[in-house]
Amino acid sequence: MRPDLGRLGIWAQEYKLNPTLVAELEAMGYGTVWLGGSPDGDLRIIDEFLGAATRLVMATGIVNIWRDEATKVAAAHRRISDAFPGRFLLGIGVGHPERTSQYQRPYASLVSYLDILEAEGVPKDELVLAALGPKVLQLAADRTAGAHPYLTTPEHTRRARQLVGPETLLAPEQKGVLTTDAQRARELARSVVVFPYLSRINYLQNLRSLGWTDNDVAGDGSDALIDALVGHGNPAAATAPISAHLDAGADHVAAQLITEPDVDPRAGYATIAEAVLQSQSSKPL
Repeated sequence: MRPDLGRLGIWAQEYKLNPTLVAELEAMGYGTVWLGGSPDGDLRIIDEFLGAATRLVMATGIVNIWRDEATKVAAAHRRISDAFPGRFLLGIGVGHPERTSQYQRPYASLVSYLDILEAEGVPKDELVLAALGPKVLQLAADRTAGAHPYLTTPEHTRRARQLVGPETLLAPEQKGVLTTDAQRARELARSVVVFPYLSRINYLQNLRSLGWTDNDVAGDGSDALIDALVGHGNPAAATAPISAHLDAGADHVAAQLITEPDVDPRAGYATIAEAVLQSQSSKPL
């Protein structure tokens, strides 16, 4: 049975999370916390985070298939699911060719990894793929609960929904900055987007497929591109892309809050939850 992610989650790397914060995020109404980056495949930290909450789901965004053997990851899934049934979603992906010397035949390697996970008993409903292009989106629909696209736009979500049909889970990540200072918002956005993503071929290909030009993706990225990838402004404006993803067919959106260095994100997380709840008032988070 597919874990109930809710409509809104938080995406954050491990160093930005702790059990107390996870419990607070649950109290704010978030359904899922995505452990971002490439967490170690034994996923011991997931047990600690789930133990701090009562119903919240933890998901990985994502475990890199080149870093950890599928048997190790399957064992971690089994351990977590036995202890916290229905509260863990395993996200896996191939990562970036620029960072992985073993990066060869990524699609075939991903299929083989899925074969091992299946043989080890990982249910497809508790598994998602990092997916951008149509081939891997279709694989996600065929072999897993669905897809976790990263650094995309609501237009990508609309196209993905048309491709995979109504039953496949779509859970995109969406960045946001809570400030009305547009210049500072773009500076903070670029600090997260430009390196490494505007030098990664898979993201560049996806952005070009969405109509962005070479000029848009060159250097620090055009203001238009940065604004499309990272919401900013007052709470309603900064979270508008989240609602746009949901309206375009996403089942769930993983919000990544970008803040000034050393700023406690708790107030920002509460603001995001409240703003999205207001904009989606007819639908619970």
